[in-house]
Amino acid sequence: MEITAAGTLEERVAALEAVEQIKTLKYRYLRACDRKDADAFRGCFVAEGASMDYGPTGSFDDRDALTAVFRNVGLAQDDGGRYVVLDMHHAMHPVIELLGPGRAKGAWTLRFRQVDRVAGTEAVSAIEYDDRYEIEDGRWLIRSSQVTVLWRIARPLPEGVTFQGRFA
Repeated sequence: MEITAAGTLEERVAALEAVEQIKTLKYRYLRACDRKDADAFRGCFVAEGASMDYGPTGSFDDRDALTAVFRNVGLAQDDGGRYVVLDMHHAMHPVIELLGPGRAKGAWTLRFRQVDRVAGTEAVSAIEYDDRYEIEDGRWLIRSSQVTVLWRIARPLPEGVTFQGRFA
């Protein structure tokens, strides 16, 4: 369903509201990743039947399997209790299309930066998301996500690099 002048004012407003709710969902998901909030992360996906293909990270057939990987990788800590992996997600250029009542698809561009303290590397990637969304229990959630890595560079962290902030 496109947002056009052909629909009634109520239909057009409802479509705009749906698009904004989907954008907010995606931002909530990305913030959960960066803030290492596994419960908020899990809450972004449909309860059953979610499918996620994260390319090199793997494919998962439900939100619990995906959340388990997030906990094992994204929340891993070193012997000093510091997070091993630090992520920064910057999503942009959303193209959201409403497909019908309670269904939508979206395409996003992601600029992703990741520091791996164990490997001593920093990586920067250009990534594309192809998502499907649906309403479950009155709110938009992610049904599926397909990730395509367009390019990635990795480089060693400079000698003597220090970290500051909440996850230092």
